[in-house]
Amino acid sequence: MIMTSSSPTFHAPAFLVEHISDTLKFYESNVDDPKGGFYQNFLDNGEVYDKNTRHLVSSTRFVFNYARAYREYRTPKYLERVKSGIEFIRRAHFAPETGGYNWLLDVQDGDITIKDQTNHCYGFAFVILAYSWALRVGVEDAREYLNETWSTMEQHFWDPQAGLYKDQYNSDFSVCDNYRGQNANMHTCEALIAAYEASGEQHFLERATALADKMTNQQAALLGGLIWEHYDLNWQVDLEYNKDDPKNLFRPWGFQPGHQTEWAKLLLFIAKHDPQPWLTERAKALFDKSLAVAWDKEHGGIFYGFAPDMSICDNEKYFWVQAETMCCAAYLHHHTGDAAYLDWYHKIWQYAWQHMVDHQYGAWFRILTHDNQKIDELKSPIGKTDYHTMGACYDVLELIRRHPMA
Repeated sequence: MIMTSSSPTFHAPAFLVEHISDTLKFYESNVDDPKGGFYQNFLDNGEVYDKNTRHLVSSTRFVFNYARAYREYRTPKYLERVKSGIEFIRRAHFAPETGGYNWLLDVQDGDITIKDQTNHCYGFAFVILAYSWALRVGVEDAREYLNETWSTMEQHFWDPQAGLYKDQYNSDFSVCDNYRGQNANMHTCEALIAAYEASGEQHFLERATALADKMTNQQAALLGGLIWEHYDLNWQVDLEYNKDDPKNLFRPWGFQPGHQTEWAKLLLFIAKHDPQPWLTERAKALFDKSLAVAWDKEHGGIFYGFAPDMSICDNEKYFWVQAETMCCAAYLHHHTGDAAYLDWYHKIWQYAWQHMVDHQYGAWFRILTHDNQKIDELKSPIGKTDYHTMGACYDVLELIRRHPMA
């Protein structure tokens, strides 16, 4: 494991390969549940502090992690984990009578209790992502599962009039919640790009592009060009939703700079397959506007959220915001040739290397205070899995191998 906090060459492929490997090592000894699936709650030192709770997002993100790890390192146990992860999703999360996916489980000695049967589009997006990456590493059953999940989303979540996805249904899809949100649509866009790259089916890319256009152009135009998180039934901005709960895990209030740059990254991923000029233009605008507000000039790093008046409403530093923005900067540099984005790439990496990366045990800390202090000992609770950090490194690595940075 890399133990030094001095600055490596952040754009060197060897650094990225080693950093991903170090992050995988954090999970290596404790991730596998002998009864199936993965443990999902880890302390800073890698110990599991909750062996029972299983969340659909973590179950699917671990499949993504190990599929990408197998593609890079060709380690057989990574492929076995992909297969084990898919088996657990089908056995424990999937509800064959409805086509839904159970959101939250309690697993004790192999016995599964369903704690929450709500069907979330956000969860379905990660199911598609997991199946897509499983397919890319040769799990052929994943093709059928991918198409099945797409059909269920088309039937229940897709709103053709709005051109966007609804957010949430009850267990049997008989009741749809009135809430509408950008986050489920963003991760669905991500998943559909992956589905296209895995299957070659054009309709996945077409839908991803349509989603990106709708959200980053039309919806963003409702509030001056940035993407708000929350909307009502008619896709009008809801400025009050979770205003009293700005730290909500999946639905925080405010503009999320990490989501602006994550959307920007996805626009550039679409541009790999369909290089329309507006994709790069909107990516630049989302990145530039967000970083102008959200970069902490005193302590470094990117704040979590800012209000419509551009004041910071959540000054904590989240791991995924730094990772996604760093990745986006690399792709913006490639697409524009502008050295300012290369500077951002190194600036964000330097901050993360100094404050976010745990040089003792590995992986990234989850949340820091505004002045970069840890808030707890929970390195990786449900939802984290370091999918954002390793995913960003893989994506930059792929870019650099094709187009070396200066």
